[in-house]
Amino acid sequence: MSDIFREVDEEVRRERLAQLWERHSGLIVGLAVLFVVAIGCWRGYEWWDAKKAAESGSAFETAASLAEGGKYAESQAAFAKLAAQGSSGYRMLAQFREAAELARTDKDAGVKAYDALAADSGLGRTLQDLAAARAGLLLVDTAPLADLAARLEPLTTADRTFRHTARELLALAAWRSGDQAVAKRWFDMITTDTETPASTRSRIDVLIALTGTRDKG
Repeated sequence: MSDIFREVDEEVRRERLAQLWERHSGLIVGLAVLFVVAIGCWRGYEWWDAKKAAESGSAFETAASLAEGGKYAESQAAFAKLAAQGSSGYRMLAQFREAAELARTDKDAGVKAYDALAADSGLGRTLQDLAAARAGLLLVDTAPLADLAARLEPLTTADRTFRHTARELLALAAWRSGDQAVAKRWFDMITTDTETPASTRSRIDVLIALTGTRDKG
């Protein structure tokens, strides 16, 4: 008897499935096709993205070789093209290298390029700070201390990645301008920070010796 009921249940299920297929077969087929097409598109995108990254890597190496060979104008143009058209990772690298190549022949243009990167929130704070520090490095010998302070002081807090570089640049700028009070402020911050790199500490010790700040307390 139980076999009869089982057979009836199976027949009912088959009839329901047949009715469901008759009503919604177009939708089911459409969804299946859409799924297959979506997978194909994704695979195609992955292939295209890998191809573009490989092309960008080759273009970056070519541009770097031009720079190493002293062909700075050609190198700058190559990095500019890559910054505009390359894959996302290489585009960012190329923007920084383009700024560096510009700075070789035109410091003001280099500073302007780094300033643009520092203002680009899409890069994230760490890379923005790197750009600001690179601009400060270009300006440390010529810009007024107040200008450098406006640029670099936000980078000197304990939570910023390039704080040691920013502090050192400000100490050097203060020393260059003859402002010993400001110089001592940065000297003290650098020497009392246990995380200050040894190389930075050594350079600051030289400046302290030159100014006699240590002897004055």
